[in-house]
Amino acid sequence: MSQQLSVIGTGVIGNGWIARALARGWDVVAFDPDPEAPARTRAFVDNAWASLERLGLAEGASPERLTFVESLETAVAGADLIQENVPERLPLKQEILAAIDAAAEERVVIGSSTSGFKPSDLQQDCTRAPGRVIVAHPFNPVYLLPLVELVGGAATEPGEIERARELYQALEMRPLVVRREIEGHIADRLMEALWREALHLVNDGVATTEEIDAAVVYGCGLRWSLMGTFLTFHLAGGEQGMRHMLEQFGPALKLPWTRMEAPELTDTLIDRVVEGCEHQAAGRPVAELDRRRDDFLVELLDLVQKYWPEAEGLEGRI
Repeated sequence: MSQQLSVIGTGVIGNGWIARALARGWDVVAFDPDPEAPARTRAFVDNAWASLERLGLAEGASPERLTFVESLETAVAGADLIQENVPERLPLKQEILAAIDAAAEERVVIGSSTSGFKPSDLQQDCTRAPGRVIVAHPFNPVYLLPLVELVGGAATEPGEIERARELYQALEMRPLVVRREIEGHIADRLMEALWREALHLVNDGVATTEEIDAAVVYGCGLRWSLMGTFLTFHLAGGEQGMRHMLEQFGPALKLPWTRMEAPELTDTLIDRVVEGCEHQAAGRPVAELDRRRDDFLVELLDLVQKYWPEAEGLEGRI
């Protein structure tokens, strides 16, 4: 039996959800008050479909399983999952989510694609089943990138988050359940920190935008795509791992390497970081993790070099 994703708001993110669900063989029902929205969405899906075909389509996947309807109420009827994607203005989101909550069956999870608002604020005007209104924040392009941050609010029960996790997994997403609500969730806070520091570097005349992007593209970004921040630093500590790394480089947190203030490196924080990294390492020695990282980077470099500036004929670029 096919599942239905109902999409409210069809900008770039809404269209990304539509393309992903269609590729997974779901039916999609969409509503957007803009009369140009259907044509814009179908053009978006057509453009994304070649990439989705290369990834592999689910049985029965077809752009023809998309239907636009004339009202929000009609859109959410029969939904297995509802995704709200209206502009990032809290009063507007509260209004639309309250309308969805009033119209949708109580069992249906309502995910908001908000980048920064807390779910308790989003639930504020919902009176029917406010706990099922959660943050379900994806990353662009939604039809390719698998991360979705799931955040419950004050009215959300654990079972509602678990139902949401299973639904997004059915869309082949990687749900990251955020332990407590906070503005910007997790990933956007990390990106925002890097963004602010980058703006300082440009403003202070330290680097151009191209030079800053090169620092990520040819350096830390390649490692992050496999191991993220903490496991990368775990390897930097050699055979003793993260604890040695913190002993060696922890004092640098007091140096003016960034415009952001670092937290106090307490024993509690050190233990949390070390224990987390040891859990990620899963008993594997650093030398084994080094080999795994190196194998990954060799394959990744073979791929990304096809997309670097010189491959486009842009000689003299970083």
